[in-house]
Amino acid sequence: MKQFQSFGLDTSNQCLLRDGAPIDLAPKPFAVLRYMVENPGRLITHDELLDALWPETYVQPQVLRTYMLELRKVLGDDASQPRFIQTLPKRGYRFVAPVTERAGAHQNAAGPVASSAEIVGREQELSGLQAQILEAASGQRRVVFITGESGIGKTALVDACCRQLDPSLAAQMAHGQCVQGVGATEEYYPVTEALSQLCASPDGDDACAVLSRMAPAWLGNGRRLKAATSPDAPQERMLGDLCAALEELAAEKPLILIFEDLHWADDCTLHLISALARRRAPARLIVLATYCPQDGSIENSLQDLQQDLLRRHLCVELALARLKKAAVSELLSRELGQAVLPPGLADFVYQRSEGNPLFVLAIVEHLIAERILVRRGADGAAHWQQCEPFPEMEGGVPGQLARMIGVVIERLSEDEQRLLEAGSLVTVAFPAWAVAAALEKDLAETEEACDALARRLHFVVRAGQDELPDGSSSAFYVFAHGLYREVLYQRQAVARRARRHVRIAERLGELFAGREADVARERAMHYEAAGDWDRAASVLQAAAAPAPLHAGVC
Repeated sequence: MKQFQSFGLDTSNQCLLRDGAPIDLAPKPFAVLRYMVENPGRLITHDELLDALWPETYVQPQVLRTYMLELRKVLGDDASQPRFIQTLPKRGYRFVAPVTERAGAHQNAAGPVASSAEIVGREQELSGLQAQILEAASGQRRVVFITGESGIGKTALVDACCRQLDPSLAAQMAHGQCVQGVGATEEYYPVTEALSQLCASPDGDDACAVLSRMAPAWLGNGRRLKAATSPDAPQERMLGDLCAALEELAAEKPLILIFEDLHWADDCTLHLISALARRRAPARLIVLATYCPQDGSIENSLQDLQQDLLRRHLCVELALARLKKAAVSELLSRELGQAVLPPGLADFVYQRSEGNPLFVLAIVEHLIAERILVRRGADGAAHWQQCEPFPEMEGGVPGQLARMIGVVIERLSEDEQRLLEAGSLVTVAFPAWAVAAALEKDLAETEEACDALARRLHFVVRAGQDELPDGSSSAFYVFAHGLYREVLYQRQAVARRARRHVRIAERLGELFAGREADVARERAMHYEAAGDWDRAASVLQAAAAPAPLHAGVC
């Protein structure tokens, strides 16, 4: 294993570790990081990286910049003062951190953390996915959408299923990774990546021969793949030729095409999936596509495609829910390598993670880094113990997890970020009127903007309608995960956050004029959060004072 500062690159298990805990990293960014870590201290040009990771394939240099941005966020690196990745303008990159070899995987200063060979809590989904692959192996083509929120384990499910395939199937597999921003500029990007893998596989000569014979527009000189239309090969013809070539490749043995993060795909890639699903010829072909609902740039096209295929019984959806508490406990036991967990650990992690596997791992990593969990004992007798109280539930978000959530938030426009920040000032559930008050915006316009966000984002949902004292109504919304709310709250400047709290408190007073005692505690909470202790105390005192006697009452 390659070690650099607190990070480890486990090439055997294809994962990145920090202080022994795994970090979620897609295959291509991992491959970029691996190449740099294996070539530290020297200039790695753009061309060298592209040739090493995308052999014989044209890839836009913008892809490298996208991956470098993602890696810097994961590593907590600063491009202006790099600790890991140094950018050499117009030339390439250099990995500047010292790299050492270290035996073993999933280790930290306190001792090893067990590596989970398989996922937990997904037995039904895994069985269903395996059944779909067996159906495809019998000649009945299949398209399967694996959906769920970020970090829920979509890629882990696909990987586990592929690892457990019966070797006698002799299945061919090819991955295509969709990348944010690339879909808008390069058609068929994940498709060409998958085809490149097929051409570079042990059966690559056969794959290239089939493409050359049946879909020549997809194969240029040697094995350099392309997807550019020409007068001799219009896009419709290219699409049909590729479908026929893939069916030919899947005639003798199963072909598994895996497209990751389809919410970032281009429309042409979606057209290919649609065509493959609708064609009638028998083929031992299955498309496995992962995506996060209500995330990405072409969500309507993707969801329209899925709904149409579902209606025609041409695809299957496996929607991954959050893990149950028992599954979280099992995951913790596997990660820590011990059957008996420290008392209260499973409850704490389950409440904080709300069953999201990625959040579970990030919280455990944080507890180990803060030495709240410490490994005691030696060799076979070593086990993890709780050495400090678990932090308060509102005690912040682990740094690595906060950065990952921050990446999702930063994809939004400034206006959308402000809406969510204002919502975070209330609780996990927030009303549109409070957002409008905090931002000094029109209520109707604010509610429309919140509705639009709830349709697009996986972590905000519209939860209902509240009747206000003046007879009007206001929609309210819920953060699907409390950690998103915490990140949004903490990222606001203190002074700006205080002003927004005051506006909400004042609007509460206006809405409940004559009934201020009903919302005294809520108003006081906002004044306290703004640091206005005098007004907080005044609101509570007024609510506690006895009501005045009316004239004539004895």
